[in-house]
Amino acid sequence: MNGLASLKRLYARSRRLPVRLRIAIVSATLTAVILVGFAAVVGRLVSDRLEADFDDDLQARATNLANSAANDLSAGRAIGSSSMSSMTTALSSDGQVRIVYADGSAPGSLPTGFGAPDPGTISRIGIYDVAAREVLGDNSLIESGSPTERLYLQYARPHAAVGDTIGRMYLFLGGGVLVGTLLAGLAGMAVANRAMRPIAALTATAGDIATTRDPSQRIPQPESDDEVAELARTLDQMLRELDAARTETDETIKRQREFVADASHELRTPLTSILANLELLDHALADGVDEDERAAVGSALRSSKRMNRLVGDLLLLARADAGRVGLQADCDLAQIAQEAYQEVSPVLAGHALSSDIESRVLVHGNPDELHRMVLNLLENAIRHTPPGTGIRLELQRRGESAQLVVDDDGPGLPRGMESQIFDRFVRGAGPADRTTRNGDGSGLGLSIVRAVVLAHDGEVSADSAGTGSRFVVDLPLAEA
Repeated sequence: MNGLASLKRLYARSRRLPVRLRIAIVSATLTAVILVGFAAVVGRLVSDRLEADFDDDLQARATNLANSAANDLSAGRAIGSSSMSSMTTALSSDGQVRIVYADGSAPGSLPTGFGAPDPGTISRIGIYDVAAREVLGDNSLIESGSPTERLYLQYARPHAAVGDTIGRMYLFLGGGVLVGTLLAGLAGMAVANRAMRPIAALTATAGDIATTRDPSQRIPQPESDDEVAELARTLDQMLRELDAARTETDETIKRQREFVADASHELRTPLTSILANLELLDHALADGVDEDERAAVGSALRSSKRMNRLVGDLLLLARADAGRVGLQADCDLAQIAQEAYQEVSPVLAGHALSSDIESRVLVHGNPDELHRMVLNLLENAIRHTPPGTGIRLELQRRGESAQLVVDDDGPGLPRGMESQIFDRFVRGAGPADRTTRNGDGSGLGLSIVRAVVLAHDGEVSADSAGTGSRFVVDLPLAEA
C-alpha cells in the first residue's frame, strides 16, 4: 500500500510539470528503455561470439601444436631436445604450452603445471583456459619416456584478454545508451518547444484579451493544419462572435441611454409646469374647508415632486453615461456640505445628526452635482436606519484630497451588498430599511453618488463592520 501511495504521489507531482518537460522526459525514458534492451541483446550476442572465437582459436592452436609435436616425433626428433625447446615457452605474448602424460606428470625435465589433460574440452585453471590434444608418435624418443604411455599437449591462454574486450564493449554500449538518452531528451524538448509554440502564442493573446478586455483582438493562426490550428480557428471564431455580441449590446445600451436622456429632458418641462400649477392650487386651497380636496392636491404635489426628482436623477445618470459633465469651477465643498446638512435637518425623522466640517475646502467641480452627492449620502443614511440612529458628516483635508465621510451607528449594510451597493436600482432589504416598505426611493441615490464622484476624478467606497455603515468620498483638491 505504501508503494502504491508513493506512485500516486509521484504521478501527481509529475502532472504539475510543464508539458514540454513531460514530453522530453517521456521521450528520453522510452529511448533509454529501447537502447538498454538493444544494448543487452547486442552485448549478449557479441560476448557469446567473442567467447566462441576465443575457444575456437584456443582449440585450433592446441591442435596445430600437437600435430607439430607429432611430426617432430615422426621425424626422429625427441621432444625436449634443443630443437623443441621453443615449444615449451610462450608461443605468443600470452600463450603457454606443456607436454604431459595422462596423469598430468611431465616426461623427463619438461615443465608442468596445468594438471591432468582433458582432451576435447577446455578447462579453466586459475586465470587460464586450457585446451589439450594427444600427441601421436613414437614416445620412446622422449627423454625417459615409455612407448606405452600417451603424451598430451596442453595449450593455455589467460581468459582476461577476452574478458577485457567484453568489458570495453559493455562500457561502449553503456556510453551509447547514455548519449542516446540525452539526445532523445534534447530532441524531445526541441520538438515539444516547436509543438507548444502555437499554444504559447494563443496563451499570450488570451492573456492580452483578459487584461485589456478587448475581444476584437485576433488569435494568431498557425501555418500547420493540425489540432492546434483547429483550436486557434475555433477560439478566433468565438472571439468574433463575442465581439459582435458586445457591439450589439453596447449599441442597445447606447440607444436605451439616449432614450432615457431624451425622455427625461422632455419630461422636465411639463413636470415643472405641473408642479407650479399644483403649488398654486395648494396655496389657493389653503383657506378652503374641503379637506378631501386639499389631501388630493397634496398627494399629487408630493408625487409630482418625486417624479421630478426621479427624472432629474435619470437625466444626471444619462449625462454621466454619455461622458457629459456640468460646468465645473473651483467651489467650496465645505459650504456645499453645510448647505446639504441644513437641508436634511428638518426631515431627520428622529435621527441624531452631527457634523465636523473643516472650513474652506476648495475642489474643482460642479456645485449642483456635488450638492446632490452629499445630499444623497445623508438621505441614504436617514432612510436606511431606524429612528434614534446617530449620523455624522465629516469633511477634512487628507493630503492632496478632500475626504468626505458619512457614517452611522445603525444596523449596517445587508450582508453581500457591499459589492453592489452603488449599482442602479439596488435598494436595501434590511430590518431598518423603510424605502422598500413605503415605496420611497428609486434605488438611484448611491449610483448617482458614484457617477458624480467619477465625473470629478474621485473615489467612493462603502464599508460595514457589522454595526453601522461608513461611506467615504475622496475628491482631488483644487489647484492653488
